[in-house]
Amino acid sequence: MKEAYFTSDTIDEAVAALTAGLSVGPRGPAFDMTRAALLILDMQWYFLDQGSHAFIPSAPAIVPVIERLARAFREAGRPVIATQHVNTPGDAGMMGEWWGYLIVPDTPQAELDPRIETLATEIITKTRYDAFYNSNLQEILEKSDVGQLVIAGVMTHLCVETTARAAFVRDFAVFVPADATATYNREFHRATVLNLAHGIATITSAETVRV
Repeated sequence: MKEAYFTSDTIDEAVAALTAGLSVGPRGPAFDMTRAALLILDMQWYFLDQGSHAFIPSAPAIVPVIERLARAFREAGRPVIATQHVNTPGDAGMMGEWWGYLIVPDTPQAELDPRIETLATEIITKTRYDAFYNSNLQEILEKSDVGQLVIAGVMTHLCVETTARAAFVRDFAVFVPADATATYNREFHRATVLNLAHGIATITSAETVRV
């Protein structure tokens, strides 16, 4: 089920294969940094530590990509919002039923990778796949007059895809750099790319949305 389909040496080639043959091209507005925010989902040790049962083998390869992306947004004076997913039995809902194991607050696995944390202008807590759910994310975006949302982080087929859908129905133009998100295997990643490209988001690259 798990595979390192991205490595630091192969990520460009792998992304090209994952995005090959998309049947639907970009719709909606072109990317505009002056109206955009970067949302980085759940880059925590729970997913980045090889000793964790939830380790994503391809996640380490996207950390430098996200770092470069975040620096570009910071230099442009645009919001860089990082999420930290944590749960208690009282707020886990169906996630607790489905997964059994929770990312508990105030534990080492819940902490954000400091390379990402130090670049964030805002850090919000989330308890479900959807980063908008019971959070102040929309308020933060509205405060900065954000109309476009670039979504990076983990996992591609769960939190990234769910949040992209939630952003779309809130009328944000959504961009997902395929090289700045990762999940357990190529099939999950490819399925999300196909789904989002068809009716939700522009699938792009980190380099494209840094300019």
